[in-house]
Amino acid sequence: MRKIKRAIISLSNKQNLISILKTLKKYKIEIISSGGTYKEIRRLKYRCTEISDYTKFSEILDGRVKTLHPKIHAGILSKRKNKKHKKQLLINKFEEIDLVIVNFYPFEEALKKSKNHSKIIENIDVGGPTMVRAAAKNYNFVTVITKVDQYSKLIKELNFNNGGTSLKFRQEMSEAAFFETAYYDSVISEYFNTLSLNKFPTRKILYGNLIEKLRYGENPHQSGALYSKKKNLNIKQLSGKQLSYNNYNDIFSAISITKSLPRNTGTVIVKHANPSGVSINKDKIKSFKQALNCDPISAFGGIVCCNFKINKKLATELNKTFFEVIIGNKIDKDAIKILKKRKNLRIIDALESTSKDTQSVISNFDNFLIQTNDDSFFSKRNFKIVSKTKPDKKTFNSLLFAFNVCRYVKSNAIVLANDTSTVGIGSGQPSRLDSCKIAINKMKKFQKSENSNKIIAASDAFFPFVDGIETLVNSGVSAVIQPSGSIRDKEIINFANQTKTILIFSKTRHFRH
Repeated sequence: MRKIKRAIISLSNKQNLISILKTLKKYKIEIISSGGTYKEIRRLKYRCTEISDYTKFSEILDGRVKTLHPKIHAGILSKRKNKKHKKQLLINKFEEIDLVIVNFYPFEEALKKSKNHSKIIENIDVGGPTMVRAAAKNYNFVTVITKVDQYSKLIKELNFNNGGTSLKFRQEMSEAAFFETAYYDSVISEYFNTLSLNKFPTRKILYGNLIEKLRYGENPHQSGALYSKKKNLNIKQLSGKQLSYNNYNDIFSAISITKSLPRNTGTVIVKHANPSGVSINKDKIKSFKQALNCDPISAFGGIVCCNFKINKKLATELNKTFFEVIIGNKIDKDAIKILKKRKNLRIIDALESTSKDTQSVISNFDNFLIQTNDDSFFSKRNFKIVSKTKPDKKTFNSLLFAFNVCRYVKSNAIVLANDTSTVGIGSGQPSRLDSCKIAINKMKKFQKSENSNKIIAASDAFFPFVDGIETLVNSGVSAVIQPSGSIRDKEIINFANQTKTILIFSKTRHFRH
C-alpha cells in the first residue's frame, strides 16, 4: 500500500467530480489542476494549485503546452525507491505526484458534431494521454484514473487503505489506462485513415467498446462478448431474455438484408445467418406471409426482420409461428403487448440502425482477413442480357431481387423467386448442383404448382457446367441471372437459347463463405 500525498486532475468530463474532491480533502491530498478543471474545483470551493503556479511556467500556445513540463512528468515518472531519482528530484526542486485523474478531449464527440477538420484536430488531446501513459507505466508507485465510472472504486480503495492504494489496484487501473489510450489513438488513426481513403494501411487496428459479456459463444463450451465502435448498440431490445452470440449473428445478418430492400416493404426470415425467406410487398401482412411461405419449416425458431413498423395486426400473424427474435423499424405498443405473450421472445427496435461503408473481419489464430462489405446497390447497368429471349420489366426486376438476396446466402448459393418473393433457397453446398437441387426441392415442397411458369433463378457465381442451369430449367425456371466468367459460358448461353430461357450475366460475383 502506498499513501497518496499529491494528485493532478485534468478533466474534459467533470461529472461526479465533487465525490472525488470530498475524498481527497478527507485524506489531505494536495490537488494540482489547470484550465476548466481548476475553475470547476475552485467553484466547488475546494483548494487547488493552478498548474502554472506549481511549475512556475505560464501555459503557452493557447493552452497547448501546460502539463508538458518536467516538474509534472518527473513527479509522475520517478521511481520512489531509486536513490538517484530521489536526488534528481531534490536538486530540481520537483515533488512526487502520486495520483493522476485524467480524461481526454472528446475526440469522438467532435467527429459527430463537426465536419470541420481544424476543429476536429483541436480535439486531439496531447497532454492528457501523455500524463496517463506516464502514470500507467509507473503503476508501482502511481495511481491513474481515466474514467468517471472508476471514481467509486478509487474512493473505496482510499477509504480501505486510509488514503492509499494497493499495488493490485494500481496495476488494474494501469491496464485500464493503456486500453483507454490505445482506444483513443485508434479512433484518431481511423479518422486520418478515412481521410486518406486507405482501406488497407500497413498496420491495422481493431477497436471497440465492450457492450456485453455473453452467456457463451456459438456453443456452450465457448466464451463470447459483443463489442461496438459506438458506446451503445444502434438497436434497442424492448423485451425478452438476454440475446445470445447466435442471436446477434442472425440479427446483424437480417438487418443487413433488409437494408438492401426498398424501405417499408421488406421482410427477411433468417436462420443460422442464412435467409430462409425474403419478400418485398407494400402490404405488410403479405410481405411477411410470402417470406414465411418460402420455407416455413426452416423459419421455426428463426429471426424475423421487417424494415417497416410492426403493428397490432402483423404482431398477431407473427405470433402464430415460433420465432426467437422479432425485429421492426419501430413496434407499436399494442403490437408489443401481443408479442410479449410469447414467453422469452426477444423484441428488437432497429429504427436507429444505420449502415455505412465498413469492413468484415475473419480471424484465425494471429491472423485476420479483412474485406470491404458486399453491400452496393444494383442497377441495370450492372447486367448484360445474353440470351435471344428478352425479359420484360417485371421479370427483370424479379431477377434483380433474387440476385440481391443471393449475395446474402452462404455459397454456393441458388435463389428461386416468383416476382419479389423467394420460393426456394439452396445454400452452403460445396457443389452448385446440390444447391440447385435443394432450392428446387424446397420450392416443390412449399409452393403451389400454378406459379411454376413464373419462377426465376439467381446464382452467386457462374455455372461451371450446363448441368446446373439444365436442372433449374427442367424444374420450371424460365429466367436465370448469374455472373459470367466460366470457360463454358458459350455452352450456358447456347442451352438458354435452345430452351428459350432468359439468361442475364452480371458483372459481379457474390461469394459468401
